[in-house]
Amino acid sequence: MKNMFDLTGKRYVITGGAGVLGSRMANDLAAGGAKICIADYDEEKAQKVAEEINEQGNSASAVKCNVLNKEQIQQTLEKSVEIMGGVDGLINGAGGNRKDATASGDMRFFDIPEDAMHFVFDLNFFGTFLPSQVFGEYFADKKQGSILNVSSMAALTPLTNICGYAAAKAAVSNFTKWLSVHMANNYSPDIRVNAIAPGFFLTEQNRFLLTDEKTGELTNRGKTIIDHTPMGEFGKPEYLSGTVFWLLSDASRFVTGTVIPIDGGFSAFSGV
Repeated sequence: MKNMFDLTGKRYVITGGAGVLGSRMANDLAAGGAKICIADYDEEKAQKVAEEINEQGNSASAVKCNVLNKEQIQQTLEKSVEIMGGVDGLINGAGGNRKDATASGDMRFFDIPEDAMHFVFDLNFFGTFLPSQVFGEYFADKKQGSILNVSSMAALTPLTNICGYAAAKAAVSNFTKWLSVHMANNYSPDIRVNAIAPGFFLTEQNRFLLTDEKTGELTNRGKTIIDHTPMGEFGKPEYLSGTVFWLLSDASRFVTGTVIPIDGGFSAFSGV
């Protein structure tokens, strides 16, 4: 019987691929036989991730990509096709938060700078929307392809403090569902659009909220999260990969328009 999870020879572009979560997905997909293009604003970090993957005998390349610049996204697509011979899927992994867009500590909600909110919303939502336009048109011409977005627990239920990030990720989840219907109805049922919603993973963007910057100990917020996560830990980047493989592979052939929580049970727990 064919291994439905087999991604050997498949070709994927990962925006934000040099980040903590993106680089883990890139490494694991490459180890599974896929060809990967690391598309990141930080070209040096992207190149480093690609080199590490290639040193392990797998296949990866790096391309500088600003996900808020449609022309540069188009160039990323063209370079990816040139390097890999085509693209089978896009992972919209670019995103993040900013401390001054967070209503905590000395920053009151009423004082959050408008430019900080624009930055967070643009990066998370338009950083998903614009690549989906460019790569989606390519998939429409091919009549097949897969787009995998990265949403968040904050999209399911707004979390305290992170108002901009929560709103942006809620938009990503809604857009995922909308785009899945649009692509299947108008172009091909073989174009699938899904999302993962990671729970609490320690990244550079949220570490300041979950751990004390000086001692490394959990903040009160970090302790509350662990107490409300039935599996009792923060997520590790490798915990994403099984779901990512499933959503990109033939194993999920009849799955589109979903947002899958990867959260240790956080979203299932009422607190009682």
